Amino acid sequence: MPDYIPRSDAEYAAYMQHFVPALDYWWSRQGLDPGTLDELLYAAGDFDAAYAAHIAQQAAAEGARHAKDAARARLTAAVRPLVSFVQSYPATTDAARAELGITIRPPKGTPARTPSSRPLALVESGQRLTHQLRLVDESTPTRRARPAGVLGAEVWVKLVAPPNADTPAPTDPARDPSSFTFLTMTTRPSFRAEFKAGEGGKTAVYMARWINTRGEKGPWSEITTATVAA
Repeated sequence: MPDYIPRSDAEYAAYMQHFVPALDYWWSRQGLDPGTLDELLYAAGDFDAAYAAHIAQQAAAEGARHAKDAARARLTAAVRPLVSFVQSYPATTDAARAELGITIRPPKGTPARTPSSRPLALVESGQRLTHQLRLVDESTPTRRARPAGVLGAEVWVKLVAPPNADTPAPTDPARDPSSFTFLTMTTRPSFRAEFKAGEGGKTAVYMARWINTRGEKGPWSEITTATVAA
């Protein structure tokens, strides 16, 4: 049988704003002891105050998010023309571009080299059935920029049961890449990997490799593992 008390806060507040005075009125009409309702009235007053504060904090948080988004858009709009100027300035060197963390363009007519470095996959696994992966180059792990001529990365994954003596976790993906499943080809530095409910509790084993603009593939990365939160 459905509960007569609503579940959502908004409907609960509306219900109690009707119920409490209605009960108080009915109680007095019966000539019953009004002191019996003291705890109800105090609790209703505390809830009204707490709910109003909660709504105000939600509105403040939403306002703060809009302010942050506006400030970010303003900062980005200020950055882009300055980067365009730096890129076109005759004295700008590739070393300066690397230091600034902006794109290093290969000379026109120069074919992209086969990638020689490997991606490094960083995994955040706090959310249920979700991993957030960030790819950086092993030679510049603190920067988001990919190596020159690299279009993106292939990411492959294998799901295994928690390792034990009988089923140890794999240690070298290059020995058996066919046992991994293609996950995505990404040109972005970060992306989400989502799993099915039955895959919670398993270990996701990732490997990746860079691909240049001519489709040539670099060496496999070291494996990265993370548990899929159930």
